[in-house]
Amino acid sequence: MDIVNILILVGLWLAYFVFHSLLASVTVKQWVASHYPGSMPYYRLSFNGLAVILLLLPVWYMFTHQTEYLWQWHGLMWWLMNGLAMVALLLFIWSLSFYDTSEFLGTRQIKMRITAVHDQETMHISPLHRFVRHPWYTLGLVVLWTRNMDLMLLVSAITISLYLIIGSMLEEKKLVAYHGKVYERYRRKVPGLIPLPWRFLSKSQAKALLKKGTEGI
Repeated sequence: MDIVNILILVGLWLAYFVFHSLLASVTVKQWVASHYPGSMPYYRLSFNGLAVILLLLPVWYMFTHQTEYLWQWHGLMWWLMNGLAMVALLLFIWSLSFYDTSEFLGTRQIKMRITAVHDQETMHISPLHRFVRHPWYTLGLVVLWTRNMDLMLLVSAITISLYLIIGSMLEEKKLVAYHGKVYERYRRKVPGLIPLPWRFLSKSQAKALLKKGTEGI
């Protein structure tokens, strides 16, 4: 029955989100650092590996229990939706050049034997961050919602979208705690997930905001 499959799928997604959020939390990292300090350089890489492996379970269930399509894109809409998805993927690849990918993956922590709980990368505002505070989430939502939708994918899309909204709020608490007033100012000027024409930073404004932060203003 569809309802049973839906409940199982939602349960798998929720279990994954809880696991992901717990391991990403400062509380768990601090516990690991205090009890197993020697493992901290490997924490980020292990976290990323587990996140990818465990993601396969809900994705596998979603694709092996597909239903009839609720809607499919045809003609001009097919080109538009797939064009948007392609642009989102290209922007994601381009955005990687503005991140410290070695720290994001966890290889830098291993090489430098870093045991700190918090990420070491200082705050910077990439071109995409001038328009939304969480550009990877935004790009992911574009790819997700431009697909042909069956019931299981729709349930997954709704569940993932809600998690990204809630997750971005939780992440912002950590960012404010880590970056302080400079991030609070940034948050007041730039929207979270949906770009707004009247709320963005020019290149010079982004540079000025970060300069104020380094000056402690």
